[in-house]
Amino acid sequence: MSITWGRESAARLGMSRREFLGFCTAMAASMGLSAVAGEAMAEAILAPRRPAVIWLALQECTGCTESMLRAEHPTLEKLILEIISLDYNEALMAGAGHQAEAARRASMAANHGKYVLVLEGAIPEKDGGIYCKIGGQTAKAMVLEAAAGAAAVIAIGSCASWGGMPSTPPNPTGCVGAPSIIKDKPVVTIPGCPPNPYNFLSTVVHFLTFGKLPELDHLGRPKFAYSRLIHENCERRAHFDNGRFAMEFGDAGHRAGYCLYRLGCKGPETYANCPSILFGDVGSGSWPVGTGHPCIGCTEQHVGFEKPIHALAALAGQTPPATYPRIVEEQGQGATLASAGVLVAVAAAAAGGGGMVMHNIGKREAESERDTRREEGK
Repeated sequence: MSITWGRESAARLGMSRREFLGFCTAMAASMGLSAVAGEAMAEAILAPRRPAVIWLALQECTGCTESMLRAEHPTLEKLILEIISLDYNEALMAGAGHQAEAARRASMAANHGKYVLVLEGAIPEKDGGIYCKIGGQTAKAMVLEAAAGAAAVIAIGSCASWGGMPSTPPNPTGCVGAPSIIKDKPVVTIPGCPPNPYNFLSTVVHFLTFGKLPELDHLGRPKFAYSRLIHENCERRAHFDNGRFAMEFGDAGHRAGYCLYRLGCKGPETYANCPSILFGDVGSGSWPVGTGHPCIGCTEQHVGFEKPIHALAALAGQTPPATYPRIVEEQGQGATLASAGVLVAVAAAAAGGGGMVMHNIGKREAESERDTRREEGK
């Protein structure tokens, strides 16, 4: 790649040229782009001008910001100090009170039409939106004001994307997600509780590189991250296809790493790339299903936080029959109707298979005898 790299670049990003190029190439690959796009991303990140970012925290738990703090490629301080200019974020900025609000308004005025607006948390609408105020201004009014001058709007986390946990019934504050408030421009949604930080980083870098947002689905989610069901790439999929399920937490199937569908895993109806890119930069197993817990479907509006964990996921294909036996039947207990049915089926299959084997053996013996007689006749 023909990018300008020197000691200043290495010090600025805290990584070697090889590590930096590897990061850009991997990011491009994760979005289904070519190596040429990786080079363009590298050039955009190294550009001297850093885009301003206004990050509003609304009705939320700060989990999305916490998720960003765990990013390693690059680390958050490199992102906000060297790649972008994070001009406003209540949790991370040094200023507070009137000083912080003055900095936000100054940045919005100086970068009108150019800054990136990031929204974290749901937006209350009931009773005029009085249930979330910042500096005397309701969250809804603040969002609309900031969105008016933004070049791009990104809703990070399930709360900002569609209301998340605060919007579950009875939803006492009448909160909604950003797309329900902002109607005059597209809103990129990065759902998850918390979302994977690299889905956010990749979206921001794509915008910095190409001056436009990545391709989105009908819910505003980047297709590079939310176009495939978790079920399709799950490390336990082979167990699902072969009818091997954990029936209780801690049973033999659960300890053996069997499929968690019967424990309420929502992977078959949840679109996200969790099993592909994992969480926390700690390698294998660093995602809910990998650690033995069913997916709760947090990236889907009417699945996560609304559908009980014990409720089975809706499948695009055929649902596995409920007659699969337990991994280990309890001793001293009679065979269950389910296990008895399976045993009968196995016995029938074995009998049929045995009959076919005996038939083939008899056929081969008869052919061998005919061959012997033919030879003796000669």
